[in-house]
Amino acid sequence: MDQDVTAFRQMIKTSNKIAVFTGAGISTESGIPDFRGPNGIWNKVTPIDFNDFVSSEDVRRESWRRKFSGDDMMTGAEPNAGHLAINQLVQMGKVSHVITQNVDGLHHRSGVPEEQIIELHGNANYATCLDCGHRYELEDIKRSFLADESLPSCTLCQGIIKTATVSFGQSMPAKEMKRAEEATFACDMFIAIGSSLVVYPAAGFPRMAKQNGAMLAILNNEPTDIDLVADLVLHRQIGPTLSAVVD
Repeated sequence: MDQDVTAFRQMIKTSNKIAVFTGAGISTESGIPDFRGPNGIWNKVTPIDFNDFVSSEDVRRESWRRKFSGDDMMTGAEPNAGHLAINQLVQMGKVSHVITQNVDGLHHRSGVPEEQIIELHGNANYATCLDCGHRYELEDIKRSFLADESLPSCTLCQGIIKTATVSFGQSMPAKEMKRAEEATFACDMFIAIGSSLVVYPAAGFPRMAKQNGAMLAILNNEPTDIDLVADLVLHRQIGPTLSAVVD
């Protein structure tokens, strides 16, 4: 076991309430591409703005076409060693909350209890009504849409249905942001994993934790803007590193 992994393990051992923050980097090891990297999704397709989605039926139809095109990398993706290691820390009682920028639902599938997951950007595995918030399963929408490209509308209030993700131009969910802030201020260690830490306001949580007296560890393939303020920085593969730490 190398020196950095030993130091990481010791930090976790001496902590009682850890907040884990994950970005796209943890899920690339499950075959899900990131959004902003050289091979990122936004380099291949232009993201759809929330206001355009709401105001235009044509844009909504294009959004559902993309969702059901068969190119959705999240379909069939499984939690990798990194997700499983985080769940192990949760089950050990070390991690209080997993705050994630990811919408793939892999923390849920790894076994982390729903009440301990904070999804800042929503979840792409189901849809909700923008007006009343009622949940809809994607398979039901998919069957109807692929038949004649009819747009889904809420059966309760006739509102617009959208995948339960935060789109460009859409407000961050106030409830989840508040939960993330509370978890950040309550932790004695904050671990940022697989995030470039450039997308605010979410990227402000690691710095917030450090300023509040928590230890800060960053595990990411590439350097981040706040590496210099962290107590420990590891630029290496996420899954193998976390597996070594919890082994």
